[in-house]
Amino acid sequence: MERTLLIIKPGAVQRGLIGQIITRLENRGLKLVAMKMAQLDKDILKVHYAHLVEKPFYPTLEASMMAAPVILTAWEGVQAVSVVREMAGATEGKKAVPGTLRGDFCMSHQENVVHTSDSLETAEKELARFFKPEDFFDYPSPLLYYLYSTDEL
Repeated sequence: MERTLLIIKPGAVQRGLIGQIITRLENRGLKLVAMKMAQLDKDILKVHYAHLVEKPFYPTLEASMMAAPVILTAWEGVQAVSVVREMAGATEGKKAVPGTLRGDFCMSHQENVVHTSDSLETAEKELARFFKPEDFFDYPSPLLYYLYSTDEL
């Protein structure tokens, strides 16, 4: 099983989309294994978006991510990283396909509702950045064998 990070961004928190986003991931069959609300600051954002700090749009990104609290979530499932990325949709909200989180909930490149890890390696680093080991819960799901065939586990 893979684990991945999904951050519900401040704009989505302000718009009351938390429940709808979480419900869609749960309905897909992903298991929520950690969650918390946090107010991100410049220090953590400079680390999290280190690859973007020198870009001209970074100040706007930083301000957007500090505008309100975020919801940090960790999801578990078979190929969870790619499944969550596909569910999020294209970064540019206007280009995201209907049925994806961004395709249904946004029109913006910046105000695009969620951040998702882009690879398993990135997911491991991002999860460690926002969660301590004791923040994760490993609990049995009676639905596991209804979500996956035994050869997928």
